[in-house]
Formats: sequence, C-alpha cells, structure tokens
Amino acid sequence: MKAVVFDMDGVIFDSERLVISCWQKVAEKYGILKIEDACMECLGINAKLTKELFCRRYGADFPYDEYKKEMSALFHEEAAGGRLPVKEGVFELLEYLKNKGIKVALASSTRREVVVRELKDGGLLPYFDQVIAGDMVEKSKPEPDIFLTACGSLGVKPEDSFAIEDSYNGIRAAHSAGMKPIMVPDLIGPTAEIEGLCYKVMGSLSEVKEYFIKDEIFA
Repeated sequence: MKAVVFDMDGVIFDSERLVISCWQKVAEKYGILKIEDACMECLGINAKLTKELFCRRYGADFPYDEYKKEMSALFHEEAAGGRLPVKEGVFELLEYLKNKGIKVALASSTRREVVVRELKDGGLLPYFDQVIAGDMVEKSKPEPDIFLTACGSLGVKPEDSFAIEDSYNGIRAAHSAGMKPIMVPDLIGPTAEIEGLCYKVMGSLSEVKEYFIKDEIFA
C-alpha cells in the first residue's frame, strides 16, 4: 500500500454534528420539518447535490440558498479560528504516515476554499500532499471521481490506496474507485450493504493507526 486518502467532515473534524445543529436552529426559525433527516441524507455529498436533495424534499420553491447562507454564518461563528474540534487520533495517525513516507491526500465534498481554511486553522494542512475538494470534480460522491482524482494527483493506483470515510456515500465512492475503504463511523454506523463494501470498519483513527502498525501495512 502506498497512500491514504482521507475524507474531512466527520473523519478529520467533528464538524457534521455542528452542521446539523446549525441547520436545526434555522429550521426552528422558519418551521422546516425533519431537517435532521435531510442532513443525514446529504452526508458526504457536494453542495450542488445537497441543494438538489433539499429542493426535492421541500419543493422547488424552497429558498435553499438563503437558508444555507444563514446556516453557514452560524457554523463559521462557532468554528472560526481553529475552534472546530478534531477527531480522536488525527494528529497521531497523520504523524505516523508522515514518518513512514506514505503519500496522503484529502478528498472532501466541501468547497476547496473552506477545506483549505479549516485545515490551516486546525494546523493540519502541512500533513497533506494533495487536497481535492468537491468543487474540483464534476460528479459528487457516491461517484468515484474525487477519489480517482486524489489518487491520480498522488501518482498512485487506487488499488494501492486506503480511503478513510465516515459516510455511506463516501464508502460507495471509494469502493467504486477500486480503493480499500476503511469506515470510521461518525453519526451513522454501517448497514449490511455498506459493511460489505468496506475493507475494514474501525472505531477511531487511533484504531486505524494501531491496525497499520500491528499488521505492518507500511513496513
């Protein structure tokens, strides 16, 4: 194995809970029903597809852009300046991979401007050889485009790479790309379908690191 490609939200940062919390505040203000269900359906996908799913659920006249702007303002108010919490074991795993000389990329459905800012604020950007964001590929997860682009940018074959994901759409995308998907669940655990697509399911990034060490994956 030659590379590891990480998702960001729910894998690197504990951000998805905050996103849902901010959407709940907007939903309460405007009387939007079952916003949590809408958010869960959109885990792992890009902004364009998220808007399509919201409008499909709430109607073509749903003022998504207006509400999304309000939600984003709440989110950045809470998370700005490096206050977005990182997941357990992030720095330890990235440091281990760096010391082993393993290529590392990020493949996030979030816009590149936001991805880079959050990585910089969290002190994580130097660990990544490549950063591929949702606005850099045409098709969103669960299509494999973002992972294929990430592997190409690292100069490695997908079959020689792990993908670390938390969402169903991310696991589907990594599997379709021909990678070895490791699921580290965040808000949702794997279904039978998703478990069948995973190479491994692990409880934390600390556990992923221990697996890499114990099985001498990068020896």
